[in-house]
Amino acid sequence: MVIQTDFLIIGSGIAGLSFALQAAAHGTVAIVTKREIAESATRYAQGGIATVFSTEDSFDAHIEDTKIAGAGLCHEDVVRMVVEEGPQTIRDLIDWGVKFTTTTNGDEYDLTREGGHSARRILHAEDITGREIERALVEAVQQNQNISVYEYHIAIDLITCAKIARCNVENNCCLGAFALNINDSMVHTFAAGTTVLASGGAGKVYLYTCNPDVASGDGVAMAYRAGATVANMEFMQFHPTTLFHPNAKSFLISEAVRGEGAVLRRRDGVAFMEKYHHLKDLAPRDIVARAIDNEMKIYGDDCVYLDITHEPSDVVRNRFPNIFQTCMEYGFDMTKDWLPVVPAAHYLCGGVSVNMDGQTDIPGLYAIGEVAFTGLHGANRLASNSLLEGAVYARRAAIHAIATASERKVHAAGSIPEWDSGTATNSDEMVVVSQNWDEIRRFMWNYVGIVRTTKRLERAMRRINLIQAEIDEYYWNFIVTSDLIELRNLATVAELIITCAQMRKESRGLHYTIDYPERDDSSGPKDTILKKQFA
Repeated sequence: MVIQTDFLIIGSGIAGLSFALQAAAHGTVAIVTKREIAESATRYAQGGIATVFSTEDSFDAHIEDTKIAGAGLCHEDVVRMVVEEGPQTIRDLIDWGVKFTTTTNGDEYDLTREGGHSARRILHAEDITGREIERALVEAVQQNQNISVYEYHIAIDLITCAKIARCNVENNCCLGAFALNINDSMVHTFAAGTTVLASGGAGKVYLYTCNPDVASGDGVAMAYRAGATVANMEFMQFHPTTLFHPNAKSFLISEAVRGEGAVLRRRDGVAFMEKYHHLKDLAPRDIVARAIDNEMKIYGDDCVYLDITHEPSDVVRNRFPNIFQTCMEYGFDMTKDWLPVVPAAHYLCGGVSVNMDGQTDIPGLYAIGEVAFTGLHGANRLASNSLLEGAVYARRAAIHAIATASERKVHAAGSIPEWDSGTATNSDEMVVVSQNWDEIRRFMWNYVGIVRTTKRLERAMRRINLIQAEIDEYYWNFIVTSDLIELRNLATVAELIITCAQMRKESRGLHYTIDYPERDDSSGPKDTILKKQFA
């Protein structure tokens, strides 16, 4: 079945839904999302969204904090644009119904502070900011008759002119995507003048992650296979503090807890961050994650501890009601107990390379949110800049896509074939999928994790090459399933991360290698750029 739409959006987090709401006034919109519409990384964001909303703060201060966290790789023009357009983007969210927490008297927003920030500039909705943003945007989308939502649909591949001999457009462009209906196993063709990747990150490529299960790097993998440029994939941010409990599934303990005074301690009670950074527990995430990793390795411990017991108990419960309640469910009262925490894969700072309007180098294809490499984060994302980036780029991409939509009408009207399974059959060997899935995530954690070496990266590359050969054989012989699609994408993303890590012969931000422990600015900071070569 061919589904024609003006705007196709893959993903339903803050970036995808924000784009949809702005584009819907100018054409039909189809949102393809792997689970129910509300299931996205946005939903699980606890801390908040950073922007300059106080007279005691400034754009220059936010820009400088972002650049410091980014370790010399931030694109300054992008940083300034995102920071300066931030307040208007926040107002858009408020207009769509997002209710941020206000001060006691209710006449201004309650701003908090997180690691790496020099001022209180984090707007939040208690400690469930992402859930509140997602709630408001989902409600707005569901009330819009121009938006159709295709839940439980997983995108398989982008449709491009280069892949379609009958296309009447000479240069490569994006015409839409193939997507599998997970419920009935039917593959649908989505034809669109504008295709937007808003599919989130790739935390599931690692064994331990605080990302939702949908974060399997689909957008990056599809874009790379289609010929789009990707960049800086070596910079995977590991959140320093996820709850260490066998049943917690890496529940994230927000950066804001340390922003409100929590201290990291070893099992013996020693607070250790002061020996790693002058900001102590408010140091940038890469430094905190490496410090925790180092302390665990030195002392042979399985975790470290987050201590906020010195703060008034009512303040802790009121400021972090969701975190407090969840920790109680696992037997920890954070007003009395130290919380056991470990790092986990959290945020991909690289991705599909885009310009300041969210355009990729494939006409008709945009990428916004975590799937995109914009240049904002550099080598390490500043806390709470991710939701801001997603919303700002959704706004800019929508404005650009709407203004240029008429140029792409001929593309969408081209002859697009339906999905052809050929001679593929149903598989009775799903163990191949589960085995390779587990192996990728484990060696990525062990060899391409918080601390890397040249030999570990070489081992990882040898393993991913063998696994990809198995996946390719399996993929073309059997009918696609959602698990197979995600495995294929995880393998592609793993290869991209390993390749970029091998290219960077220095330690910078989130990429730390024992063999090149120093930062190298001798020839100026550079991004690592990858583009698929076609025969």
